[in-house]
Amino acid sequence: MEFFQRTLDGLLEAGPYALVGLGLTLGFGMLRRVNLAYGAGAMLGAYTGSWLHVRLDWPIWAVLPAVIVTTALTGLYVQWLCFGETDRTSGSAQRASPAVSGADAREVVALAASFAVWMQLEQLCVNWIPQHLKRFPDVAATQELTFGPLGLRPDRLLLSAIAIGLVLAVHHWMQHSRTGLAMRATAVHPLAADLSGMPVAKVQRWGFVLACGLSGVAACGVLALEGQVTPMFGMWMLMKGLTVAMIGGLGSVRGVLFGAICLGVVEAHAQAAWGAIGRDAAVWGLLLLALLIRQRSSTASTTGSVYA
Repeated sequence: MEFFQRTLDGLLEAGPYALVGLGLTLGFGMLRRVNLAYGAGAMLGAYTGSWLHVRLDWPIWAVLPAVIVTTALTGLYVQWLCFGETDRTSGSAQRASPAVSGADAREVVALAASFAVWMQLEQLCVNWIPQHLKRFPDVAATQELTFGPLGLRPDRLLLSAIAIGLVLAVHHWMQHSRTGLAMRATAVHPLAADLSGMPVAKVQRWGFVLACGLSGVAACGVLALEGQVTPMFGMWMLMKGLTVAMIGGLGSVRGVLFGAICLGVVEAHAQAAWGAIGRDAAVWGLLLLALLIRQRSSTASTTGSVYA
């Protein structure tokens, strides 16, 4: 019975992980580059929410939108600073020939720039509020629902339902709306989209900002159940999100659910078997495995899975 309880706990943990991975995979789908400042932007939003809650006594209904707006504005800053020089007219040619030195140089510069912004934002947060633990509006449930020998937290069940609904809503929006079609076109065939008259740079910019805003939604969902934020939150967001996105397939919105379930269940059983160290080792092991599998995948199949 302990096996089933741990599995249930892992499935419930998949809800927050799906929220964390959604923004990262959507951002990758827009620019084909991993935003290493993803977690740091969410951390800045979380610190802003904590400061508003503690210093100005803002209620939770005002704090949560402030966190989302902060992460979206941070995403605009990151996109302008790190990814603003994306060549929209030669993007498809670069993706078709990844060995081109110019394309490789742009990839390295963008990755290094996002890492530098990560350090900048994280240091800004630490200098702004130096305390290790910061209070965040707390809505965690105080009681568990029991079904015979099994128990589950209703707040995590609700968050999982919200995560599934949001992932499916984003997927439906990407597949059936004109804006979603424009984003898919600029991600897969930027040259053709540009020749068709689409404002490629503008669509990519606001799609990236949307993805970063989703990191604010994830931060709100996770922290509202924890009631606190620490300086490690940015790293936690990046590692969990990157692992989920890699397992599900970077750029695949529905794949986020699969990646979140895998991570949640494996973590739950690893923690029961080897403790907190085993839990962390499971994350790194899954990330390494996903990277190795992705390395063997062809560029054509990866491109075809965008927003699948």
